[in-house]
Amino acid sequence: MIPIFDNIKLLLFSISLLFISFSFSACNDNIYSTNPKDRLSFSSDTLTFDTVFTTIGSATSKIMIYNRNNVALKISHIGIAGGKESSFKINVDGSLNTNNQFDNVEIGAKDSLYVFVAVNVNPTSSNSPVFIRDSIVFQTNGINQSVKLQAFGQDVKIFRNKYILNDTTLTSEKPYIVYGYLAIDTAKTLTINPGCKFYFHNNANLIVYGNLKAEGTAEAPISMRGDRLDNVKFSTPFPYNNVSGQWGGLYLLWEGGNHTLQHVNLNSGYVGVYFSNSNRNSIPNLEINDCRIQNFLLYGLIVENGNVQVTNTEISNSSSYSVLLSGGKHTFIQSTIANYFDNSSIQPVSRDGKPAVMIMNLNRVSPMESVFRNCIISGSADNEFSLASLYLKQYNGIFDHCYIRKPDSLNLPQFTNIRWSQKNDNIFKSVSYNLDKNTYFDFSLDSLSPARGLANPTTAAQFPIDLNGNNRLVGNKPDAGAYQWEPTK
Repeated sequence: MIPIFDNIKLLLFSISLLFISFSFSACNDNIYSTNPKDRLSFSSDTLTFDTVFTTIGSATSKIMIYNRNNVALKISHIGIAGGKESSFKINVDGSLNTNNQFDNVEIGAKDSLYVFVAVNVNPTSSNSPVFIRDSIVFQTNGINQSVKLQAFGQDVKIFRNKYILNDTTLTSEKPYIVYGYLAIDTAKTLTINPGCKFYFHNNANLIVYGNLKAEGTAEAPISMRGDRLDNVKFSTPFPYNNVSGQWGGLYLLWEGGNHTLQHVNLNSGYVGVYFSNSNRNSIPNLEINDCRIQNFLLYGLIVENGNVQVTNTEISNSSSYSVLLSGGKHTFIQSTIANYFDNSSIQPVSRDGKPAVMIMNLNRVSPMESVFRNCIISGSADNEFSLASLYLKQYNGIFDHCYIRKPDSLNLPQFTNIRWSQKNDNIFKSVSYNLDKNTYFDFSLDSLSPARGLANPTTAAQFPIDLNGNNRLVGNKPDAGAYQWEPTK
């Protein structure tokens, strides 16, 4: 039997050993390497920002800092080389400093920390982008390391709920950012010169109560898109510009309107072109030539009681109708209407089951006529074409030398030289969004496409150059749609 006194001594001895063990462990946690060979690692040696608009600022990006060593490090200094005056600002693991300088930052063994970076560019006197660069400097155990920072700064003109009361011409010296809306008054004309770039903020719209004359060129197209220039930060980053719903859309609303869209690229809003008129007795006009209307959360082109001519144009990918026609005369020549919206995991909604093209001849609309020549109507659904008319056989329409995805052909006199097809045809080069390669849909023709050689040469001769600038009359075998097949170079 061990005496009580000896038990107490044994207990005290055990407590002393435990205390010494804890103390030794705590000391180890506070030991930092002083060896210059123990260095930091970085997720990237250069952080590059896309174009940053003056006064707007960028989205925040990050650099990961790693200590891959078996012992803790104390980073004696982290800072922007340009200091307080730099266009770049940093946040080190949640901490801010107005001078962009941080001292004695600890990082444990096999641990990491974040450095968040943003950039804000002051207005310049230049219309061209200005290259901006700096670096984040790290000093550890007397060794300097750095991560390069670079961005392009661009002066812009900003419209906030701008209502234009007179005929106005917008030039292309600087891009435009639109907040809320940019609108033109009734009976006035907004002219948009070649090369103009419009960046619309969330839910912002271009609203035309008068006339729109947007005439770009193949060399200097006009673009309308959202203002997010950064990437969505998922496991595989991709541009916000490829996600629908980034802005509102283009609204043409005057019953006496006369509109032209030439070499205009619209993408990734809610509605592409909404051409609407409630007056059945006054029909406005719209010409769409050599345009791309891509990736909209609702519709690509809506026409209500209006005359529209669409030539050499791609209208693609929407969650509902890509083209909805109701009232007026509608002419489509050498155009591609393709809806594979569901073939992308990055979209916020799925298709609602509506066909790519819907023609609605109802009593409440003005008299209708539809002309489709040398066109492609296709998509991911079994049926991508619907003609809702009270009197199908008497419907005033011409559909000639077209590819139409519809499992059951329409045996009507309006349809001649039509290739009716189901969805297993290889029509286009790419009908999906490739997340791994970050490549967008490609609606130029596959080498085995049934649309090759389908077009009427006489009609094609009116538009000898396709949307990619290729000659579609070579060999006198023009293809249907906006793109002439070209062999891979």
